[in-house]
Amino acid sequence: MSQITGTIINYYFHCLTQCWLHANRINLEDNSEDVRIGRILHEINEEKGKKTEISIDNIKIDKITRDYLVEVKKSDSDPEAVKWQVLLYLYKLKQKGVMKKGKIEYIEKKRQSKKVEYIELDEVNEKELLSVLSQIEELINTPIPPKPIYENHCKRCAYYEYCFI
Repeated sequence: MSQITGTIINYYFHCLTQCWLHANRINLEDNSEDVRIGRILHEINEEKGKKTEISIDNIKIDKITRDYLVEVKKSDSDPEAVKWQVLLYLYKLKQKGVMKKGKIEYIEKKRQSKKVEYIELDEVNEKELLSVLSQIEELINTPIPPKPIYENHCKRCAYYEYCFI
């Protein structure tokens, strides 16, 4: 489970094929507009003197405040995936003796104010997280990726050509 990153758990809830490909280091994201936007958001914060990203083991946390672990996303298009990403980060911190609550900030161009969600790593979430991590390990250790399933969001995916062309 040590190799599972926030991106991998996010992709697990988004697309099993994408999860497997990324976890097995088949990275086609350098051409992705969405990935570029995410990187730019981080760079803008750094330029404003808000260099808050923290690396712990194999995860990168956007920001930690006194009370919260904060994850910043450009949109709320896949809140379930982000929830599990934050739960993974909270779990990693807990293993290091740091107890925080999770805060997800969605920054969308079309909105005047950002949308915020809160989450906690309680016993139920932790048990389910450990089960999810086990399922991800099983998935990424299979010799071939799962067959892609076409959905509306696939056209914007960095792996679209790999899966469907």
